[in-house]
Amino acid sequence: MSRIGQRPVSIPQGVSVEVGEEVVVRGPKGELRYSPPPGIRVSVEDGHLRVSRDGDTRTMRALHGLARALIANMVEGVSRGFEKTLEIVGVGYRAALKGEGEIELSLGFSHPVVVRAPAGVSFEVPGPNRVVVRGADKQLVGQVAAEIRKLRPPEPYKGKGIRYLGEQIRRKAGKAGR
Repeated sequence: MSRIGQRPVSIPQGVSVEVGEEVVVRGPKGELRYSPPPGIRVSVEDGHLRVSRDGDTRTMRALHGLARALIANMVEGVSRGFEKTLEIVGVGYRAALKGEGEIELSLGFSHPVVVRAPAGVSFEVPGPNRVVVRGADKQLVGQVAAEIRKLRPPEPYKGKGIRYLGEQIRRKAGKAGR
């Protein structure tokens, strides 16, 4: 049995769930949709979402836990939301909010880099070296944060670049002197 898939997902106050061909979760932070794979059934029972499967093959067991985890993330996303914080390290490296849903990054290139937020994601710049990516969709928030990090990943010699908050960079020793 899938240990994750058996656990019910509790539906918090202010969140509505519709189950049909696809699962639609609405809450204060937005609306998310998910189409479960064939053989996976979702039902609402007394304030909880239950995920069940038809067969007992290895694939079905894996999809059972996956579907439950994705639905739980949807419920948490529309009620509380997700966020990733990025830290910019380097002399002259900084971020600034530019317009609605855009940030301008100075990363040591000859030009500033402008990043636009996709629908459902918002940016916040609490300081010149911090960027907070927020949204209801966990996968989308992580993807946008990874794309921003990819613009200038941290290098191992001085540690300059964009990193996740709290990320440890393995440092290398520089060139050995005589």
